[in-house]
Amino acid sequence: MLDLPLTFLQRPAAPGTPQPWLLVLMHGVGSNERDLFSLAGHIPARFCVLSLRAPYPLGPGAFSWFDFSIEPDGSRAIDTAQEAASRALLAQVVASAAQQLDMPPERVVVGGFSQGGIMALSLLLTRPELLHAAMVWHGRMLPQVLPLSAPAEALRGRQLWVSHGTQDAVIPLAQAQAIRQHVQTLPVQLAYAEFPGQHEIRPAELAHSVAWLDSLGNVPDGGY
Repeated sequence: MLDLPLTFLQRPAAPGTPQPWLLVLMHGVGSNERDLFSLAGHIPARFCVLSLRAPYPLGPGAFSWFDFSIEPDGSRAIDTAQEAASRALLAQVVASAAQQLDMPPERVVVGGFSQGGIMALSLLLTRPELLHAAMVWHGRMLPQVLPLSAPAEALRGRQLWVSHGTQDAVIPLAQAQAIRQHVQTLPVQLAYAEFPGQHEIRPAELAHSVAWLDSLGNVPDGGY
């Protein structure tokens, strides 16, 4: 059993998988580790799936990675101390799980929905040495994290999936487009897609996401 600093659910990779991969998933605000773990049946069997519970309780069965508020002008203010603490915890979880499972960073993927997607993107930008790829479903980029980004060259060989709903009223589509615009300036291989729908992962989006995930093992590792 893995020993990690966050509560989690685990689906092991298929027995006998010669070079298993690790997929770490993070839920959005007000949910818990069971949310994205429900997708495990769709994830290729060569992946070990870990679904994490965020550290800050909001109510029974409800957790967040950091508190935030929406300002009168529509902008969002975040609890920067909570975000930094969660990001440090996430880095610790990813590094420890990979070590305990004997998986090198080039076979590690971190993904999440909404605030979980924010965390996945932030980890990729700030600690790219820990992972090969990130998945961002219906997330956004934190301006507070950008000054902490690793040098662009440290991101070479990394891959990123970004998808969003065209009618998302919780995190507007423009936020995903802003991620795309920023990442296109970096040596990251970006897969970007927009799907009809709101703040949810519909079947078509999930199918395309899983196809991208499955393709990761079929490309060169990127030399790190």
